Amino acid sequence: MKLRPAELLLQTLGITDPRDIDLEAIAFDQGAIVNHGPLDGCEARIVGYGSRAIITIDDRKPRTRQRFSTAHELGHWKYHHGRSLVCRPDELADRGSNSLDPERVADFYAADLLLPRYLFVPRAAALRHSTFEAVDTLSREYSTSIPATAIRLVQYGPEPAMLVCHGSEGRKWFNRPQQIPERWFPRDELAAESSAMSVLFGKYRRNSRTIVGAEAWFDRRDASRYELCEQSFKISEQEVLTLLVFTNTEMLEDIA
Repeated sequence: MKLRPAELLLQTLGITDPRDIDLEAIAFDQGAIVNHGPLDGCEARIVGYGSRAIITIDDRKPRTRQRFSTAHELGHWKYHHGRSLVCRPDELADRGSNSLDPERVADFYAADLLLPRYLFVPRAAALRHSTFEAVDTLSREYSTSIPATAIRLVQYGPEPAMLVCHGSEGRKWFNRPQQIPERWFPRDELAAESSAMSVLFGKYRRNSRTIVGAEAWFDRRDASRYELCEQSFKISEQEVLTLLVFTNTEMLEDIA
């Protein structure tokens, strides 16, 4: 595994446990000081001069969000010295989006800093399955949000899976790693037979992992031939996340 810059920094600092990812200490090592206080109009900002910088984080946000914003600003400090940017940290950044966008660059740096693959991959593999129980465990260990951790799990977890987010008006976004062929594009609307429907509009925040026909999620003629594992988790009153695990290897084959 070729380490990316944020991961190389962590290894240079001798970090071998996610509990040791102290962002304030890392920032200080990189010439930046982190302050926490109320901000209007943005969640974070960085002001730098020469080799020194001050990062300010909105302390009214949840701790996991503050950590991501701090890591995001450190990404700007590494890559965008001297540029004036309006920060919009996005834990849900899609790696298919413009890789040259400074905000995406900072988002990806933040993900690597908070959830470095050299620590995350073996830990996720030890949990064996891509479930929200595994997401819970990893989220606590890495002090990251449920959505950000779930995205990392589908990208580098032990099972081939994708993550889909729906709201009451339909699909909001999805994350599909490269191992899942592009033909598996999730439906806009939730199917009545999906567990996501009952979780989003029911009283339970989470369901158990279940087997469902692939046609419930994909509008393809051949979808009815397959089954996959599905588990949903309500992250707000208006949003539900669903892990779709591809247990049939035929679904992963490229078709010309």
